[in-house]
Amino acid sequence: MIQRIQTLFLLLASGSAFSLFAFPFAKAKAMAQSTVFADGLYNLQDNIGLLILFCLAGLLTFVGIFLFRNRKTQLLVNRLAITANIIGLVLAVVLFMNDSQNMTANVTPDDGVGAYLPFAFLVFAFLANHFINKDEKLVQSMDRLR
Repeated sequence: MIQRIQTLFLLLASGSAFSLFAFPFAKAKAMAQSTVFADGLYNLQDNIGLLILFCLAGLLTFVGIFLFRNRKTQLLVNRLAITANIIGLVLAVVLFMNDSQNMTANVTPDDGVGAYLPFAFLVFAFLANHFINKDEKLVQSMDRLR
């Protein structure tokens, strides 16, 4: 299980999704009129949808590690995780853009590490999918030889 490269990529993808709990998307001066930057940080706890989607993505990739015996199910679970991550990323951008209208002109948010973690998740998840497909093709070609 651990000796396969896709397991490492799935673990890295899961870790990058769960790292969003520690790293905010952006930092700015706290603004009372803002819904996102009320505490000065834009993170997962600002919206329940973000919290659910990124937890789901991290959980699905972690569960996908243990589905190594059934590669088709592993691919399906990983694709669902990628979909949840993309929807979460779009929701995060939409919430930020909606809230940017409430920001004053002299406040510019600084992006945090969390802004890049969903993209790292996508890279690791797509690499895991690539290697899962490669394993599936290898097994199918070996079955043809038998």
